[in-house]
Amino acid sequence: MYSSFARVYDELMRDVDREAWAQYIVELLGGKKQLAIAECACGTGALTIPLRKLGYNITGFDSSEDMLEVAAANARRSGVSIPFILQDMRHLALHKPVDSVIAACDGVNYLSIKGAESFFCKAHAALKEEGLLLFDVSSRYKLSTILGNNTFAEDEGAAAYIWKNIYDSVSKQISMELTLFELEPDGRYTRFTESQVQRAHSVKELTSALTRAGFEDIEAFAAFTFDNVAEDTERIQFRAKKPKGEINNER
Repeated sequence: MYSSFARVYDELMRDVDREAWAQYIVELLGGKKQLAIAECACGTGALTIPLRKLGYNITGFDSSEDMLEVAAANARRSGVSIPFILQDMRHLALHKPVDSVIAACDGVNYLSIKGAESFFCKAHAALKEEGLLLFDVSSRYKLSTILGNNTFAEDEGAAAYIWKNIYDSVSKQISMELTLFELEPDGRYTRFTESQVQRAHSVKELTSALTRAGFEDIEAFAAFTFDNVAEDTERIQFRAKKPKGEINNER
């Protein structure tokens, strides 16, 4: 997953306001700065870099070596020093506890509900007392209705794609087939394909998994706001706290 896609990911995501997303993370953290953060599924560092510039002691983790190579290059160009570590979020392991664990832009959608609970347990073990787990997911409404059984195409100049999706209402999974075209210096395009699968988790499923992992004060918002989740909310932001005085429950 994301092997060849890493080269064109930033070009395809260039319309995403990364600074605004980072500021939303700051709000979720209560405006506190100088915190230690572990960012899982960090990709090309789209949030890692602006959060580092805002003063956070952040480390990026991802299971794709290709994504991490791009992230490290992006960090160097941005003039910031960030450790990037190859690690599956389901097996998160840190040398010392952090104030927050975050996973943005669908990281949890790529996990089964069992895999999500494994991540939650590892995040719980990695957090300080009263530390926060922050993550967002594409909603079941978005994956089943907006993206499901639809085809999208876009030409971004330096990269283009054709994106075909099939949603399975039984497994609650969406299979995504991406055909990507990368513009080469000689004007020709290189064609490559990516296959990805996401699961459309419900708020109830994720809340139950977070509770089993030991979290409290579990909240779900319509992403980029603090509003309640509606039936047609497309992205859902979760915030959960590790209780004070609770020992690690790593499993």
